[in-house]
Amino acid sequence: MLFIFVSLSVFSQYYWRENPFLQYLSILVVIVYVNNLLLLPFFIKKRLYIIYVFVFAAISFFATQLYCNVFAQCGCSIMKCLSDYLWQTLVPLIFFSFIWMLYRFLDKQDEVEKIKQEHLEMELKFLKSQINPHVLFNNLNTIYSYALEKPKETPKLILMLSDNLKHVLYESNAKTVSLEKEMQYIDNYMTFQGIRTEGVKQIKFTKDIESHQKQIAPLLLITIIENAFKHSTLHSEILISISERNGVLECICKNDYDMEKVSTEEFKIGLQNLEKRLKLIYKEDYKLEVFKAETYKVYLVLKLS
Repeated sequence: MLFIFVSLSVFSQYYWRENPFLQYLSILVVIVYVNNLLLLPFFIKKRLYIIYVFVFAAISFFATQLYCNVFAQCGCSIMKCLSDYLWQTLVPLIFFSFIWMLYRFLDKQDEVEKIKQEHLEMELKFLKSQINPHVLFNNLNTIYSYALEKPKETPKLILMLSDNLKHVLYESNAKTVSLEKEMQYIDNYMTFQGIRTEGVKQIKFTKDIESHQKQIAPLLLITIIENAFKHSTLHSEILISISERNGVLECICKNDYDMEKVSTEEFKIGLQNLEKRLKLIYKEDYKLEVFKAETYKVYLVLKLS
């Protein structure tokens, strides 16, 4: 409509009802829609860009000649006609071609973002599936060994395992869970490990949580804690500290380790998966550091929601 208004202003010597551009407008609409609905999709899909340019030029040329000789009846030469009136065909064709490409680009961006999102969700599910079996397998082994020695106290462990199964199978499917639920899961895990490593390893576990209602991605901290137990040496000390202040969670794990195993893939895979999840979920809102000195130390800081 803006284009029509400008054109009528330019051709002010004509009355509105006698303006040849208004008569030509019906032809122009057909040309624009044929270009957007048929020509552009076809040639872009086939990648025939050079041929499209020639078709585009031919349509503009013949449409301009049609306007000059049929609608305006100016009686001017071909070159004069092109210099005076070619813009009336080119401007709407170029403008609406640009609009078509813009919408196509936006649709492509939406499609790419959707694919990226689906890929992220699939990768997160895959990473979770790599974590869950390890934790559950260790807990089952603990219950089995405990059932042989203290069968009367086994039901309590089974209930704890039931809570952990619920957390892993159902609650961990959510993007985030409350810090209270995640800490309950870790408390249960630490109970299992205390029984499992009794007399073999010394465990010092401290926690200081200011707000249990803060949200955290499920099954993040357990990777660090499980690694500490899995790769610590016999008759060693494991130090685990978890604290939360003003929405910032800090987790520190220290354990003795075998220098020969620290470079193996088995030792690294847990922390590699953890870092992938942290990058996908928290992006810049985390800090993960690993120190290899006399003790193996993992330091994680998270900004919780």
